[in-house]
Amino acid sequence: MHTDHTEPQEIELKLTLAPGDAARLAEHPLLRQYAAAPPHTEQLLSTYFDTPDRHLLHHGASLRVRQLEHGCLQTLKDAAHGKAGFFRRAELEQRIDGPGVDLAALRASIGKHSRWRKVLDGQALQDALQPLFDTRVSRSTWELRLPDGAEIEFALDRGSIECGASREELCEAELELKTGAPAALHSLALALLAEVPMQLSTDSKSERGDALCDGGQAQSAPVKFGGLALAPRMSVEDAFRHIVEACLAQVLGNAGGVVRGTDPEYVHQMRVGLRRLHSAFGLFQDLIALPAELDTELGWLGGELGAARDWEVLAHGTLAGIDEAEALPRAAADIATERRAQAAAAVQSPRHTRLMLSLERWLLEARWRDQMPQWKCARLASPLHRFAGKQLARSQRRLLKRGAKLRGADARGRHRVRIAAKKARYAMEFFEPLYPQRQVRHYVGALSGLQDELGRLNDAAVADHLLLELAGTRTELAPAAGFARGYLASTVEHAGPGLRKQWKRFSKLSLPRDAR
Repeated sequence: MHTDHTEPQEIELKLTLAPGDAARLAEHPLLRQYAAAPPHTEQLLSTYFDTPDRHLLHHGASLRVRQLEHGCLQTLKDAAHGKAGFFRRAELEQRIDGPGVDLAALRASIGKHSRWRKVLDGQALQDALQPLFDTRVSRSTWELRLPDGAEIEFALDRGSIECGASREELCEAELELKTGAPAALHSLALALLAEVPMQLSTDSKSERGDALCDGGQAQSAPVKFGGLALAPRMSVEDAFRHIVEACLAQVLGNAGGVVRGTDPEYVHQMRVGLRRLHSAFGLFQDLIALPAELDTELGWLGGELGAARDWEVLAHGTLAGIDEAEALPRAAADIATERRAQAAAAVQSPRHTRLMLSLERWLLEARWRDQMPQWKCARLASPLHRFAGKQLARSQRRLLKRGAKLRGADARGRHRVRIAAKKARYAMEFFEPLYPQRQVRHYVGALSGLQDELGRLNDAAVADHLLLELAGTRTELAPAAGFARGYLASTVEHAGPGLRKQWKRFSKLSLPRDAR
């Protein structure tokens, strides 16, 4: 969100925990060790306001009034999701006399170039604003001073979100940076996590309240990869950070849906986010090497999600239309449910939280520069456009080389082409802002068509292995599984013309040209 100097930003990390672990967190030795003063506890009642048609929400803002001992505090905030686990949000706080919103005071205090000015314009807004939901929390706050000089406000909130008769329990810790490097938040969170299990949260209280009002425990939609604001003169290192942050935002944005939702798309999009992340590390690996321990942990998480995704695809996609094997989808769906529960447990585990916090800290600290030779430092600082062109050309060459052997290739050979197509597409989507949009659309469209065709064939190959496994554990399903395997093998044999068409479409295209 673009704001002017009159709108300060908060930098915050939010973690959720089980209410039963709150007391243990409050007694954590590090809080006593780093506390500049004894903690203080207060009871907070906050009311969130918007119009019936969610005017503020649709404009990326939230507005609340918090009742204090002496007067009230109204706060206008950027309502956007936390990016890669962080909340970097513009906010404006004001003391007011009563529990209702004072729009006139807000309008008088914002800068003339602020995008909030348009959001708050009009008498109609004042008339339409109404209270939507409340949060009632007991907040304990510690002012912490870390050995590296960073100052962090640590708040532990215990209470509820209430919308009419609907109520949702709330127990979360907020770490807000006052001074120092943002990585200090992650270091402290990792130290606390060693004793108390917690999960990273990318949902603000305003978003949770809106979801509650819209249907109880409602989930936001699955999060897809968002657009990147890259520029040709941006350094290679800055582009790396932007790309990895965007991939992490997709991973974290779907974590809640994997844990609490049932839609298979959450698992799919979280897994795609991990694959994009892997591709990003591959693009920059000659300059920036991911630590081996983080790479291992990403492999673990990908494996947990992959097992759930494979069975969900089999149950809800690959077996569709095979009438003679109608008992198989139900059996596959049962296993998919079990794998989904295992994936949810992995995503909810301290191991997952530790991985995400460690990745973000590594990204913020940029320790890859330690003992890096000067020539690599120079390349990291060089303009992005030349690096992007080389990486796209390399991805295309790899795909063309593997695709030259596509005719008559077996499942393994097709899989290699599919992976190369996927990496070429991700690379193009990462660097998309640097090239003419029309050329990018044609190129990505051709890659997507090829990837989809190869994906269907790969689903059939994966299904063959899963059906063998199913037949081995459920012998009564062996005849149906055998029929389904034969049916899918036949579809693969007849897929040649469609695959050749998609390959021909792609192989005729040239890479988009730098628009500079």
